[in-house]
Amino acid sequence: MPESLFNPKAIAVIGASKDPKKVGYAVLKNLIKFGYKGALFPINPTAQEILGIKSYPKVSETNSPIDLAIIAVPAKFVAEALLDCAKAGVGSAVILSAGFKETGHEGIKLEEELKRIGRENRIRILGPNCLGVISTSNSMNASFAGDMLPAGRIAFFSQSGALGIAILDWALGNRMGFSKFISLGNKCDLNEIDFIEYFMDDPDTDVILGYIEDVVDGKRFMDVARRATRVKPVILIKSGGTEAGARAASSHTGALAGSETAFNAVFKQTGILRAQGIQDLFDNALAFASGKVPDGNRLLIITNAGGPGILAADMSERQGLQLPQMTKDNIKAMAQALPASASLYNPVDIIGDATSERYAVVLERAVSDPGVDGILVILTPQAMTDVENVADMVINASRKTDKPIISSFIGEMRVRSSIEKLKTESLPCFSYPETAVSAFRRLYDFGIMKRSKVKDEYESPVSRNREAAGRLIEDAIKAGRFELGEDSAMDILSLYGFSFPDRALARSSSEAAAIAERIGYPVVMKISSPEILHKTDVGGVKVGVGSEAAAEDAFIEITTNARRFMPDAFIKGVMLYEMIKGGKEVILGVTYDRTFGHMIMFGLGGIYVEVLKDVSFRIAPLSRSDATAMINEIKTVGLLKGARGEKPADMNAIVDGILGISAIVNDFPQIREIDINPLLVMHSGAIALDARIIFEHTK
Repeated sequence: MPESLFNPKAIAVIGASKDPKKVGYAVLKNLIKFGYKGALFPINPTAQEILGIKSYPKVSETNSPIDLAIIAVPAKFVAEALLDCAKAGVGSAVILSAGFKETGHEGIKLEEELKRIGRENRIRILGPNCLGVISTSNSMNASFAGDMLPAGRIAFFSQSGALGIAILDWALGNRMGFSKFISLGNKCDLNEIDFIEYFMDDPDTDVILGYIEDVVDGKRFMDVARRATRVKPVILIKSGGTEAGARAASSHTGALAGSETAFNAVFKQTGILRAQGIQDLFDNALAFASGKVPDGNRLLIITNAGGPGILAADMSERQGLQLPQMTKDNIKAMAQALPASASLYNPVDIIGDATSERYAVVLERAVSDPGVDGILVILTPQAMTDVENVADMVINASRKTDKPIISSFIGEMRVRSSIEKLKTESLPCFSYPETAVSAFRRLYDFGIMKRSKVKDEYESPVSRNREAAGRLIEDAIKAGRFELGEDSAMDILSLYGFSFPDRALARSSSEAAAIAERIGYPVVMKISSPEILHKTDVGGVKVGVGSEAAAEDAFIEITTNARRFMPDAFIKGVMLYEMIKGGKEVILGVTYDRTFGHMIMFGLGGIYVEVLKDVSFRIAPLSRSDATAMINEIKTVGLLKGARGEKPADMNAIVDGILGISAIVNDFPQIREIDINPLLVMHSGAIALDARIIFEHTK
């Protein structure tokens, strides 16, 4: 990221105008009005001066070094202006002009030309079709927004100019300070990844906010996000997703996945905090304003009203937070200072007639208590409540501690000035206690991420034979077999540590009887044909076959059914399997996301997977901690850990299975989907009962 974008010593405004209705006028006026101290060069082929500043026909005719060019001319003239910038040695260009790829085929060609010019002349481009850029540290408002952001330590980028305007207005109304503001526009060059990477090391920025509709480079996005979230909170709104592709997918995994699923997985995997909407983004911005992060999840609630305190306690439990009791000494000290009717336990209810002094007593004890990681102060403006003084007590307590103190001053008119006072001190205050609790949870989540490793080492499964698997995959693709049923899929997956039931192929009814005797009754029998993938649909499966005679009859029935339904199919015979009983059924799967690559799925298996949809996703390749997190994320994990006296499932076997499919798709990117459903997990070990693999097929 060039310094010329945020800290230019000289700016040229190409398309500067004397007409107040023109964008070029608004940008130049903003630069002057809000105090930009560098040199300004209006560029207009006909004007002598604009807004009291000498104007030039071209950037190259200024005979001065120009760091940043703001381009606000019709789309058809932008390439010419950019070439002139190259001639003058300009480092960065912000293209405000619209009329590019958002307009269709001709616009796409125009934008490609801008990319080429920028790339060949080392000019970094923001836009086109953007609002501009603001940097408060040097009072630079190089945008056509109507206001200047208050200075602060939040950086914000947006793919939507309209949302950017809303953020500006909200920041002014909430006294929320920003370091940088960027409108991404069409992202022909600079994009969200570049700005996350820049803000990660920006000394003026503590919190990174953004609105995105898509991501340019999925793998780079994940790499940068992983590093950034260990340093600063990254909070994003993601919109514009579609599930249409998921509906077209053929596997269980594909049907449960989609664009939004991939982004959710990426955010969890990298530590990005996902805002669910504009209000949630604002709330998160408020939460991180103080810069304080809790060491743990123990939240103490102080309230002058029972109802809001209970609501906060309920939300804390739903958010997985602990409500600690203070030490005996602190409880004793509070008992001496508070009325007998007060509740000394968490939530600490100091009663409706609470004075600011009561708040001060509890705050002092909470700040010093080793069992408290954060404090929530709830206030309802009752007749005897001195709201202003309570705000002062919160401010004083916050100055004495590194623990985050979050407030919820409930109401409107009587609490307004106190809320403003708290915000001026960068102390988060929310209208509702539930929102305040959720904000503390976000702070806690970021603390966990900040203390974690950037990335655990990618791990291979215990057993792995890449060369042998590669030969099987190559043979299948050469033969035009782009979808493998369980027989061939099992052969490949067994080379990556998966176990399968004892099995053998019978080519006659008598051979089926002999194999059944060897394996042991009961057995499962399935048609074996590379062309018959959905065996049940053709009557090609028999379960619980319990004798020689039954095995012979089943062989005849299965092959007859298959030939009747698919007379042209090549039938190898009938596969007999050991019938496995017991264990817990889970599903492992892979689908492919065009932005981020292979996406691994884990969940409850068998016939219930698409009914319950209790599944988790991550992007390959995975570490052991990634795999463990996937297991713990599903709601039914308790069933796997053992419920009502049942033996727990082998969690290590599940982790090894997840790492196995992660490794195979990392080794063979031509794989597009894998289904292992079910994987039967025992108290010790796991056995895959059915599997399918689909390869990329470019016609």
